[in-house]
Amino acid sequence: MEDLIQRAAEDLIKRRYRIALTGAGISTESGIPDFRGPNGIWTKNPEAEMKAYEVYDQFKANPKRYWEERLDPQGSISRLFSILGVIGEAQPNPGHHALAELEKMGILNCIITQNVDGLHQKAGSKKVIEYHGGINKFRCIVCNRRFRKDELNLEKIKIEGKLPPYCQCGGVIKDDGVFFGEPIPSDILERSQREAWKCDLMLICGTSAVVY
Repeated sequence: MEDLIQRAAEDLIKRRYRIALTGAGISTESGIPDFRGPNGIWTKNPEAEMKAYEVYDQFKANPKRYWEERLDPQGSISRLFSILGVIGEAQPNPGHHALAELEKMGILNCIITQNVDGLHQKAGSKKVIEYHGGINKFRCIVCNRRFRKDELNLEKIKIEGKLPPYCQCGGVIKDDGVFFGEPIPSDILERSQREAWKCDLMLICGTSAVVY
């Protein structure tokens, strides 16, 4: 193991442009379960997984109905999001902090993460591309503008009967997380491709890069 660590360190130092690709495995030590492991979210609740496959089609068919269910504590979509509740309270672990330190040292140039938990940013990483979006943001499906949670008063919008929320450009706003069947946002896809083309070393951390 020591030899492998030494080799990895030497490779990092020798390369010109280094990025990291991270997945659910890097966050399990923070108490966030993965999805398909032995104790994964979908493994324990296959019904929730099937519901997750349907959400994007429901949003496209009726955004207003999507948001009504999303904001109703008893709604099926709201219950689906509640499964992910532990994510917002999680804290970075040594893996996140190590990558943040590599960035501060000028060794790591970028992180592309499949995770939606925001733990890389909490650890101090600045250049993070959230390939599957983030749970703490919303996104316009037309212009890709992101909104922090405190920028949208969703309860007020609901009470005023103005669901779904709209962006200034006129596009409908949805959760930033990328649903099953939803294309990766074009800006994120382009940025990720540019980083991948530039790099001559990629760290793969906590992901098999295989999705069924």
